[in-house]
Amino acid sequence: MSSTTTTQTQTVTAENVLRLFPEVNTSLASSHNASIDDNDLQGYDEEQIRLMEEVCIVLDENDVPIGSASKKVCHLMKNIDQGLLHRAFSVFLFDSKNRLLLQQRATEKITFPDMWTNTCCSHPLGVPGETGAELEAAVQGARRAAQRKLDQELGIQAAQVPLDRFQFLTRIHYKAPSDGKWGEHEIDYILFIQADVDVEANPNEAQDTRYVTPQELKEMFAQEGLKFTPWFKLICHSMLFEWWDHLDDGLDQYLGETQIRRM
Repeated sequence: MSSTTTTQTQTVTAENVLRLFPEVNTSLASSHNASIDDNDLQGYDEEQIRLMEEVCIVLDENDVPIGSASKKVCHLMKNIDQGLLHRAFSVFLFDSKNRLLLQQRATEKITFPDMWTNTCCSHPLGVPGETGAELEAAVQGARRAAQRKLDQELGIQAAQVPLDRFQFLTRIHYKAPSDGKWGEHEIDYILFIQADVDVEANPNEAQDTRYVTPQELKEMFAQEGLKFTPWFKLICHSMLFEWWDHLDDGLDQYLGETQIRRM
């Protein structure tokens, strides 16, 4: 099972990002090409290779955008180990019975395949509407990205998950390897939403879904053979169950945290 790391890395800033990572575009470009012939991507699923062209938002350690780079560049451990950091979001969708919707990532996924995780996890892109330097704009960008990816991964229509229903709790900064070549180094926006939705999972993204109660999720963690994404484990082992307990009463006290949690 993958685990988080605490490797010390240098601080990436707007001043040194190009020297450290020549493939970063400091103008938040709209596209980066990932060729199917790319040696780093040989042998992976064609659709997942295409998604590696998506443009992630490159950040300094204070969550300030300093450029953009392809999903591939942002997820290579050789870059992560030098401090390359990008923005992400994690959606936790609860139904009207307060059950959490989980997904099991597809085998075709390049990072963290076959692992169970929260409802949807992905990245705001370096495109108009999903970027933002100030926290309010960045949260709104994460909401738009979450709505887009819930549709793309799970077939959940935007009308069932309106932007104003996503509640922002906090940001976590974490680093975790996947398989040696790939990994994550993100500032991850945590979003809750409560809605009864129709799920039609994209099999190239999610091989399984299920709704769970807090007790059922704890039983899954105890079940031998199940693997979970590192960000999901971090959130579960820190605050998730406390937040979940207050879903109907008192969640407001946890919303809108401005400090970044360093995990």
